[in-house]
Amino acid sequence: MDLGLKGLRALVTGGTRGIGRAIVETLADEGAAVAFCARTTADVTRAAEEMTARGGVVTGRCVDVSDEAGVRQWVGDTAAELGGLDIVVANVSALAIPDEEANWRASFDVDMMGTVHLVNAALPHLERSEAASIVTISSVSGREVDFAAGPYGTLKAAIIHYTQGLAYQLAAKGIRANSLSPGNTYFPGGVWENIEQNNPELFATALGLNPTGRMARPEEIARAAVFLASPAASFVNGANLLVDGALTRGVQF
Repeated sequence: MDLGLKGLRALVTGGTRGIGRAIVETLADEGAAVAFCARTTADVTRAAEEMTARGGVVTGRCVDVSDEAGVRQWVGDTAAELGGLDIVVANVSALAIPDEEANWRASFDVDMMGTVHLVNAALPHLERSEAASIVTISSVSGREVDFAAGPYGTLKAAIIHYTQGLAYQLAAKGIRANSLSPGNTYFPGGVWENIEQNNPELFATALGLNPTGRMARPEEIARAAVFLASPAASFVNGANLLVDGALTRGVQF
């Protein structure tokens, strides 16, 4: 199936590793021009070099998404360089799980407001696109109560609500908005590798809850996100796509 992404222009936050990087790579493989950001200059430089070597148009910049002015500058510069924008993927997360005040602030500033900053900066450009799409990355922790039910889960739930509102508000302008809720996703350097090494009991419990007997791979989540972002999903709007290998037990109506 042709996703219709060739020649489209996309932005992805948190694109140096894990799910974000897999989304950047998948978009580029499908023919989109992709710009990504992350907080660490060395990581951005290395990731951009590695992904450019794969082929396609990929650029990266060091941006703190909690800095509204910085996000607006990046979005504006990228739109000028690419000649517009068609897709934005708000992926970055503070991954602030313990129930501490500093983590509540970090989750709000990065997960929630980082998403709002990206969308607000991109909207004028998306309004001029014929294939405008917003994808926000939430989590199963935003849908069910689990070990991350504090700041992380609460703000991920807020992102789903925010995205549903965007879908309704922007539909008449031809802009789609959908969220994606990944299940536990394992990759080198990720949160689950850290838990595996430092809290093997929690890791074993989490692994045992999934009837597939494993965690997701970043590319499995990325394929779903890229489909949602693509013109192939042209009538999918206001959805929260659960990609968790049947981990969650609730029925989503």
